[in-house]
Amino acid sequence: MVDKQEGIRHLFNPRSIAVIGASDTKGKLGNSVVKNLLQSGYPGKIYPINPKGGEILGLKVHKSVGDVKGDVDVAVIVIPARFVLPVVEECGKKGVRALVVITAGFREIGHEGQQAEQKMVELANKYGMVLQGPNVLGMVNNSEPFPYNASFAAGTPDKGPIAFASQSGALMTGILDWSLTEKIGFSKFVSLGNKSQLDEADFVEAFGKDPDSKFILLYIESVIEGRRFMKVCREVTPHKPVFVVKSGVSQAGARAASSHTGSLAGSDMAYEVAFKQSGVIRADNMAELFEVANVYDDMGLPPGNRVAIITNAGGPGILTTDACELMGLKIAQLSSDTIAYLKEKMPPAASVYNPIDALGTAQPEHYSSCLEAVMRDENVDSVLILLTPQAMTKPIETAEVLVESYRKYPDKPLLAVFMGGSTMDRPRIILNEGGIPEFDFPERAVNALAELYRYTVVRDRMTDEATPSFSVDKKKVNEIIAKVREDGRRVMLGSEAHSIAEAYGIPVAKIRLATSSEEAKRIANDLGYPLVMKISSPDIIHKTDIGGIMLGLETEEEVEAAFLEILGNARTHAPRAVIYGVDVQQMVPKGKELIIGCSRDVQFGPLVMFGAGGIFVNYLKDVAFRLAPLTRTHAADLMDETKMSTILKGVRGEAPSDLAALEDTILRISQLVTDFEDVVELDINPVFCYEKGQGISAVDVKITISGER
Repeated sequence: MVDKQEGIRHLFNPRSIAVIGASDTKGKLGNSVVKNLLQSGYPGKIYPINPKGGEILGLKVHKSVGDVKGDVDVAVIVIPARFVLPVVEECGKKGVRALVVITAGFREIGHEGQQAEQKMVELANKYGMVLQGPNVLGMVNNSEPFPYNASFAAGTPDKGPIAFASQSGALMTGILDWSLTEKIGFSKFVSLGNKSQLDEADFVEAFGKDPDSKFILLYIESVIEGRRFMKVCREVTPHKPVFVVKSGVSQAGARAASSHTGSLAGSDMAYEVAFKQSGVIRADNMAELFEVANVYDDMGLPPGNRVAIITNAGGPGILTTDACELMGLKIAQLSSDTIAYLKEKMPPAASVYNPIDALGTAQPEHYSSCLEAVMRDENVDSVLILLTPQAMTKPIETAEVLVESYRKYPDKPLLAVFMGGSTMDRPRIILNEGGIPEFDFPERAVNALAELYRYTVVRDRMTDEATPSFSVDKKKVNEIIAKVREDGRRVMLGSEAHSIAEAYGIPVAKIRLATSSEEAKRIANDLGYPLVMKISSPDIIHKTDIGGIMLGLETEEEVEAAFLEILGNARTHAPRAVIYGVDVQQMVPKGKELIIGCSRDVQFGPLVMFGAGGIFVNYLKDVAFRLAPLTRTHAADLMDETKMSTILKGVRGEAPSDLAALEDTILRISQLVTDFEDVVELDINPVFCYEKGQGISAVDVKITISGER
C-alpha cells in the first residue's frame, strides 16, 4: 500500500526531477516545464527525458528515465496519453517516488480514458509511487530546501504562507497572474486535476503538517472520499484555517427523493454541512477567498468580533456599520477613557462615538489620534479605517500615519478602505508595503474580517466530544429489514417503520396493521380511543392528498366505516398502488409539530434533518442539517439553527418545550442511520413535542431502505 504522506514529502522536497517529454521547442509543454524549473532556481538535479537525446536549455537530455544514472525522486510526465502507461511502469522500476502527470486525455474523455487512468493508478500503487493528476497544471513548491516550479504556468508565484490546491488548472493560471500583481504569496501551488490517486484530503493533510503553510485554500468541484476529507479537516482546522470555494455540484449518484428530508436536502447541502462540521469555511467566490487570505497573511485572526470604525464621511460609515451587523460583527462600545480622549483631540463637531466621524476636514493627525485611542481600547478587537477623497483630504500622508500606527500596535487587525480612483493609487501602495490590507469598498473589507472571525468561532467549537451510544434492539431492526426485502419492497409499511423506531427507544404512537374491518375493530378496542386510521401502502407517500387518513375515531362503528372509506379512496385515487391494509393508531395529544429525518448522501453518508414539521414542511423550509453520527453539541446546534427553536424555548408566556427529549430522539435517529446503512431515507413527521418534562411522540414514521446488496 502506498504511503501517501511519505510520497508527498518527496513531492514537496525532491532532490531530483525528471521531465519526461522535455522539448527544445519553445511553446511546447515540455519546454515550459524545464524552463520554469530552471528559472525558479531549483537546486536539485534536473533530467530532461526525450528519445531524441541531445540538449535542452543547456541540460543534457536522457533518452529514457531508465538511462538516468542517479536517483529520480519526481517524474513530471508531459507526453501524449497513449505513451503514458509504459513510462509509468518504467518510472516504477526506476524507483521514482512521485509522479506529476500533466498529460490530459484520460477519464475526462470517456470510458477508454477512464480504463487507462485506472491502470495508471494500479501501476503507481504496485511500485509504491504517489500520483498527482493526470490532467494537471503541475506543481509549485516555494519552500526550502528544494523550491521549484514544475508547471507550465507563465511564471512562478511569490513566496508566502498560503497553500493553494485547485481542481481547475486553468483557474490556477489566472490566479497566478493576478497574485503576482496583488503581491500575494504561496507556500505551495498544487493542481489536483483528475485526482486519480492523490486528492484534496491528501494535500490538506500534507499542508497541515507543512510549517511554511499557514493558511489553506481550496478550489474543488467534488470530494473523492467525503468521510476522510472531514476527518482530515477536523484534525487540521484547529491549527490552520481551511477556506474553500466549492462549485460544480455533481448529480452523479443522486436519485429521486421520496421523503421530505431528501427533497429539502438538495444536491449541495451535504457539502455545506460537511464543511461546517469539519471546521472548513466556505467562500462564495475566488475573489472573496483571496481577500480573506490576504487579510490573514497581514493581520492574523481577530480576537473577537468588536469593530471600531473611523471615517471622514458619514455615508460610508453607515454602510460599514450596516455591513458589520449583517455579517455577524459588532460595533464596539468604546470605553469612557477613549471617548474622553477623542473629545479632547477632535474638532467639536466630530462624532466621538462608534462609528467615529472625523469629518470631511479630517487631517492625518486626526486619524492618528483616533487610531491611538481605539488601538488602546480593550473593548475593540479590530479597526476599519474609511477615507474618501474630499477637498482637504491628504490620502498619502494619512496612509503613512496608518502604517506608523500599525507598527506601534501590530496585534490588533487594521483594515483600510480608501475609496476613489487614481488619486488613491499611491496611498494603496503605501498601505500594502506597510502590511495593511486595503480595499476599494467597505463591504469587501467587512466580509474579509467577518470570515476570519467566523473561522475563529468554528475552530473554537471543534470538539473531541464522544458520540452518545444507546442500548437498542438491532436484532429486531435486522429482522424487519430482512422481511421487507423478502417482500420485494424498499418502502416500509407504517407499522414496520414504527417498530424500528421503537427498537431504538423513540417514543411512538402505538400502531398496528389491520387487513379487514373486523380486525380493525379488535385492534381499536385493544389500543383504546380516540384513534387515527391511515392507508398502508408503500406506493402512497402523501396519504392526506388521497383521503387516506381519518382522525378522531371514537367507536367501533366509526372504525369500520373509516376502514371501508379509506380503502375506497385509495383504490379510486391510486388504482395501481399495492395496498396491505389500514393502519390503526393511537391518537396522541397534539404538541408542537416538528420533523426529524435523514437522507443518505453518496459522498458523506447520513444527513440528519430537524425543523418545523406538519403538512407545510416543504413550504416553510425551516429546517437544518447535520451529518451523522452526531454529538450532543451537534444535536443542540442543529435545533438552534432553526427558527422553530425560538418557539420551542418558550415565547409569549408559553412554557418551554421538552428540548432534552428532542435532543435524545435526534441522537437515537443518528445512531440508527449510522448503524444501518440500509436505511437511505427516514422521515418522522410530525413529531409532537410537549412541554418540558413531558417528552415527545413520533406520530408518522416513514423509512426507505436500499435495494438488495
